[in-house]
Amino acid sequence: SSFLSEPPRVPRIWQPPFWRAASRPPANMVLDESFIQKCREAFNTFDQDGSGTIDTQEMKLLLEAIGEAPSEEELFRFMADVDEDGTGEIEFAEFLRAFEKQRGGAQELENELDTIDAFVALGGGADKSGFVDTNRLVSVVKDEFGMTLKIERLIEELDKDKDGKLNFLEFAALFV
Repeated sequence: SSFLSEPPRVPRIWQPPFWRAASRPPANMVLDESFIQKCREAFNTFDQDGSGTIDTQEMKLLLEAIGEAPSEEELFRFMADVDEDGTGEIEFAEFLRAFEKQRGGAQELENELDTIDAFVALGGGADKSGFVDTNRLVSVVKDEFGMTLKIERLIEELDKDKDGKLNFLEFAALFV
């Protein structure tokens, strides 16, 4: 229970559930000053003891205030992902990096769209149906890109159902 009669108001600077996004790769972006200021305000709101860090209990209150209800395991995992120096508490710089990574979620969508474009260019459907023309893929990799990797062997490894063709999921594994 909290000494507050109602949870503090938190600026809407994230897209719930942001705590699940902490392990996403960050997009290469520079955070603007107003965003950093909003993060600082949110951080200070939940740093209830004024220590300059947010501990596990304070993080749980923060998450609950934005409508999240992480299990103990999810809370522990989130804290471990964000707490880069292993102190058990989150400093402001770590807090800010977690939100920067979360904002990078838009990059994941862009990457997926790029993968679909490549899939379509190699014979697949825009709805992820169909298959890549593996001969065309070999040609693109070797002739157009001049790469010397053993693409035939890679295709063989990616072709999980061994049908000699790459469906969207098999093709997308090239980019993981």
